[in-house]
Amino acid sequence: MAPGPLAQVLRQLPTVEDQNLLTAAIPFADAGVYKIAEDCALVQSVDFFTPIVDDPRTYGRIAAANALSDIYAMGGRPLTVMNLVGFPACLEHDVLVEILKGGAEKVQEAGAVIVGGHTVEDDEPKYGLAVTGLVDPAKLVTTAGAQPGDVLVLTKPLGTGILATALKGEVIKEKQMADAIRNMEMLNKTASEIMLQVGVNACTDITGFALLGHALELAEASKVGIEIDASTLHIYPQVMELAAIGLIPVGSYRNREHYLPNVINREQLAPEIVDILADPQTSGGLLIVVPAERLGQLTRQLKAGGCDAFEIGRVSSDHPGKMIVK
Repeated sequence: MAPGPLAQVLRQLPTVEDQNLLTAAIPFADAGVYKIAEDCALVQSVDFFTPIVDDPRTYGRIAAANALSDIYAMGGRPLTVMNLVGFPACLEHDVLVEILKGGAEKVQEAGAVIVGGHTVEDDEPKYGLAVTGLVDPAKLVTTAGAQPGDVLVLTKPLGTGILATALKGEVIKEKQMADAIRNMEMLNKTASEIMLQVGVNACTDITGFALLGHALELAEASKVGIEIDASTLHIYPQVMELAAIGLIPVGSYRNREHYLPNVINREQLAPEIVDILADPQTSGGLLIVVPAERLGQLTRQLKAGGCDAFEIGRVSSDHPGKMIVK
């Protein structure tokens, strides 16, 4: 659902008052967190989507990694998952078997357990997970802790939405987006563990609302400004060329409509920069907000752990809830 209509719907719902619901007062939390003991809380999330690649098992791996990501963004550890499936009656059941096998591979890698699931008949395949994890409330990482002077570090390149649109349009082959597929299949597990070791102030994962939306939501939650250095954004091969010929996903236009008004210098931005900022990501990286004095430690450990570590901007005390792109 587009961010604008979704926000309108959520504003009309009653608020929940429960002292154990730790995310009740945290705007744009990536998952729900409910305290069950002083040193333990449940962290829960759900996500599913239609195929973005042709190979069923690859699709299953990507969808599972994407669903697990919200738990990692908050510093949690996945514990149990349930499969969520929509599947057409006209497709061979072997396709569903491959999707579920791909998902199971990632759940096992995460150290979690599949405890069940639910299926419905649908016009097109849909797959994802409902995930329950655990987190120590004292170590919870949220969108609300960024401080002026902190540095923004992104752990995966950008451009998966544009690549997936090109693949659906048969402009590229799956093998031409091999780097993106490899990263979409990669769990954010190692990056999450490292950020907990180092000690960071905030985090969110970059998914459907794009870097533009998720960074602005973090800015609003933390009551700070965000400064992005466009020259430091790492983009998958071919993305800029594909965007130039109009292969922009529908979600990108929705992201622009809702979030771009909060970019102070939006009128000065080159179209290709807007394309990248607003591109909805699938199983994107963590946007980690780290104190400047811990930046070196974080980036060294991320790279040693096989993760990317792109320094893309800083947190400012100016223009709270807004973004400037340099």
